[in-house]
Amino acid sequence: MFKTIRSDIQAVFDNDPAARSVFEVIFTYSGLHAIWAHRIAHWFFRHGWYTIARIISQLSRFFTGIEIHPGAKIGNRFFIDHGMGVVIGETCEIGDDVVVYQGVTLGGTGKEKGKRHPTIGNNVVISSGAKVLGSFSVGDNTLIGANAVVLKEVPPNCTVVGIPGRIVKRDGIRVDKLDHSKLPDPVMEVCKGMQDEIERLQQQIRQMEQMEEKKKNELTHL
Repeated sequence: MFKTIRSDIQAVFDNDPAARSVFEVIFTYSGLHAIWAHRIAHWFFRHGWYTIARIISQLSRFFTGIEIHPGAKIGNRFFIDHGMGVVIGETCEIGDDVVVYQGVTLGGTGKEKGKRHPTIGNNVVISSGAKVLGSFSVGDNTLIGANAVVLKEVPPNCTVVGIPGRIVKRDGIRVDKLDHSKLPDPVMEVCKGMQDEIERLQQQIRQMEQMEEKKKNELTHL
């Protein structure tokens, strides 16, 4: 237990340059408080004390603004930075050395029974406001960008951005436009179509202005 507590505190120093002392971390980091409360609630949940587990998780939510279902499985050195608005579902599984920022949701997409929340690998960073929704895996060493909405499985060593989430880097290499593993972005496609139409209309206007100017010059010459 004490080894886990020490590793949780060390995770704060490893990921937050603003951390100054152990005393400050223990008494002022709500993400750390939420993790410790979850570890207690999860123990009761595993032993069948579901109501007590939910009471602990709800008290933690009230004081920290972070909601972690007591059934969620969380690995070592999990770090929640700031944390307000973080939601982690019941069947979510999180690996080691994962970093989560404020406003992140690791949730489901319906009322189905069984595994309905994501499985997050090791060394994953989930940026502010990102949503990972559904029962699929996010591979190790993956970065999910701010406000991304991830609805499909992500291989290891990827960078994911956008709505819906699309892979823009894999194994440190930018994904080519013709790579079929790249997820489509309908918003970007619509914006590109609008931009093309605007350029076409501008070209037509320039042509009309040139024709008008040519007619004026001919009339002036006559």
